[in-house]
Amino acid sequence: MAIQKAAVIGAGLMGGGIAAHIANAGHDVVLLDIVPEGGGNRNALAEGSVARMLKTDPAPFMAKSDAKRIATGNVEDHLNLLSDADWIVEAVIETVDAKQAIYRKIDSVRKAGSIVSSNTSTIPSSVLIDGLPEEFARDFLITHFFNPPRYMRLLEVVAGPETRADAVAAVCDFADRKLGKGVVPCNDTPGFIANRIGTYWLVAAVRAAVENGMTVEEADALLSRPIGVPKTGVFGLIDLVGLDLMPLVGRSLRDSLPESDAFHAVYDEPEFIKEMIESGYIGRKGKGGFYRLKPDSEKKEKEVRDLATGAYGPARRPRLESIEQAGRSLRALFEHPDKTGVYAWQVMSGTLAYTAGLVPEITDDVEAVDRAMRLGYNWKRGPFELIDEVGAGWFADKLAAEGREVPPLLRAAAEGDGFYRIADGRADHLAGGGTYTPLTRPDGVLLLSDIKRSTKPLARNGSASLWDIGDGVACLEFHSKMNALDTEIMALVEQSLEIVGGGMKGLVIHNEGSNFSVGMNLGLALFVVNVGAWPMIEETIKQGQAAFKGLKFAPFPVVGAPSGMALGGGCEVLLHCDAVQAHAESYMGLVEAGVGLVPGWGGCKEMMLRGLTGGRQGFGGAMPAISKVFETIGLAKVSRSAKQAQSLGFLREGDGITANRDRLLADAKAKALALAEDYTPPEPATVKLPGKTGRVALKMAVRGLAKTRKATAHDLVVVEHLGNVLTGGETDAVREIPEDRLSELECEALLALIRTPGTIARMEHMLETGKPLRN
Repeated sequence: MAIQKAAVIGAGLMGGGIAAHIANAGHDVVLLDIVPEGGGNRNALAEGSVARMLKTDPAPFMAKSDAKRIATGNVEDHLNLLSDADWIVEAVIETVDAKQAIYRKIDSVRKAGSIVSSNTSTIPSSVLIDGLPEEFARDFLITHFFNPPRYMRLLEVVAGPETRADAVAAVCDFADRKLGKGVVPCNDTPGFIANRIGTYWLVAAVRAAVENGMTVEEADALLSRPIGVPKTGVFGLIDLVGLDLMPLVGRSLRDSLPESDAFHAVYDEPEFIKEMIESGYIGRKGKGGFYRLKPDSEKKEKEVRDLATGAYGPARRPRLESIEQAGRSLRALFEHPDKTGVYAWQVMSGTLAYTAGLVPEITDDVEAVDRAMRLGYNWKRGPFELIDEVGAGWFADKLAAEGREVPPLLRAAAEGDGFYRIADGRADHLAGGGTYTPLTRPDGVLLLSDIKRSTKPLARNGSASLWDIGDGVACLEFHSKMNALDTEIMALVEQSLEIVGGGMKGLVIHNEGSNFSVGMNLGLALFVVNVGAWPMIEETIKQGQAAFKGLKFAPFPVVGAPSGMALGGGCEVLLHCDAVQAHAESYMGLVEAGVGLVPGWGGCKEMMLRGLTGGRQGFGGAMPAISKVFETIGLAKVSRSAKQAQSLGFLREGDGITANRDRLLADAKAKALALAEDYTPPEPATVKLPGKTGRVALKMAVRGLAKTRKATAHDLVVVEHLGNVLTGGETDAVREIPEDRLSELECEALLALIRTPGTIARMEHMLETGKPLRN
């Protein structure tokens, strides 16, 4: 069966978020909750949830218009709205009685064959369906979303022994292709996979911090980037999730796990956490937690809690010898003799050994465990990948030397080739009995990382590589820091054009970094400015313009496949592609004005050409187009989703959006192959722009912003140069000018702005603080 319409019962943080994300996928969804006591509006909870989400940041909706797909109501008056739903998600309070009461109501109105699932994070499926009809049990499963549902990619799925296989397949396919989830099947055990491991890790980290006399900052510095975990670390993550939730999850595991489980050895409910919760220090949603903003501080100074005294003091980033000496070596960090190395080893060795002992209880697939922790807790590497990094043999031997138990699966990895190996260009992972099995991907999934393991690049330098991804299509990958664009990337663009033009069918520009590209390498640009190498700056601008022009007019199709941020020059790369297949979570924008510049690699030119094309993508004539692009670039607007990128003009009609990032490269490759049939490159364009008369109109609008202090003194300098580019310089409305003239104007504007003290100050401030300077 195919899921078309859905319903969610429970309009709290999770239920509302799930409903919003189903609406993001373009499907109608019903959102119901209980009738509030003493209120006149019986739908207040569901309606309030939608209204709140429209104001929430980060936004649950990819576009505000998606909220119109949600029909709200209550479970007393509107159960009939469930009668045509294909999938009904329960997201009510975590008690068996409350959930079963809802299931009986659902079962009284749902259509035959509809699927019912629970978003429970702690209660086993066998308990939830106990005493319910057999037919209901066949249609029931657990779908555990992570918060916030739009942004967290993990979906844990638990099917009971009675659950229909086609029901599981329908939910998994919808979650994968429409919601963009990494679906991980789990056994019906307490905490499933991610929270079973993640809760152990958090509890063990807090307990060990107290035992070892660690500060909050020291613990978070160690258990974050050095081990491939987000910079929030442990205490920052607890603040984010909420201190009040931690005891609930911990007690649930304590009560449901057998006494022999190693979780009991680390579980504790420290008095200081109880005191923090009682006094309202429950994390970011309260007065603060382990971190807080200093009360009555105008500068929003950050303070941190002393674990021993409970007092708050200034938060400082610690410099730890163990981290500095270990560098990128995780094993060196674990072997460091001071208390910080001991702490890192104590927490991580316990967590990794505990994880190894949970297979096959929670799942028989080590790759599923690693994927769950990557997608659910944003770890860069999962537990078994971390063990392989330090060496399974070394890890097992160190545990044994300390008199600790070595789980059988870990022993098998130590005696073999680790948990993962490459054999004949194929990735294998350790399975039961010490054997290895091929790492398989679902149909329609193509990962660049898999290709890189089994082949060599067609071309490579320090910032980019070109890969053959099959069927005559190549993939250009950026891999500089944050995928910032530099001269090496431009050189490889030019080399890629030659290689692909030598007989291949098409080119995809894609990478698997957190961001597609953050644009120009600002640090390098500032260095060149500081040494006064102006000819080098001009050469860099012209090199980028030539490279991107080469992409646009190549004799083969070029498809951009971004995910994450595509800012400045990264956005300009995409603007020159024949088509874009964007991940749904693509954040695109021409943000150069924030550092006192204008787009110089064709961004102004391409946005103007799009604005002047007419039809749905055009903006209705020269001045409307100029005004729209002027506003978009001058205010450095960034889309909050691929959907918003369409409304801003960064994506065109015909460009595609892929919900699941793992499917992005395959979709982009398919688009390139489709375009390659009878492909003809575009012809250079000419445009008519108003010149001086257009600039006069723009200046009038800008003066109004300046009077209301919405535009600063240097903003006026920047937008004056931007206006000159967009209006065509010294031209008039009857004269046609070639698109190359707009590129020349971009270069002139950049060369003028980058010499100004205001722009240099903005560039320095951005590098130092990561925030724009309003000068």
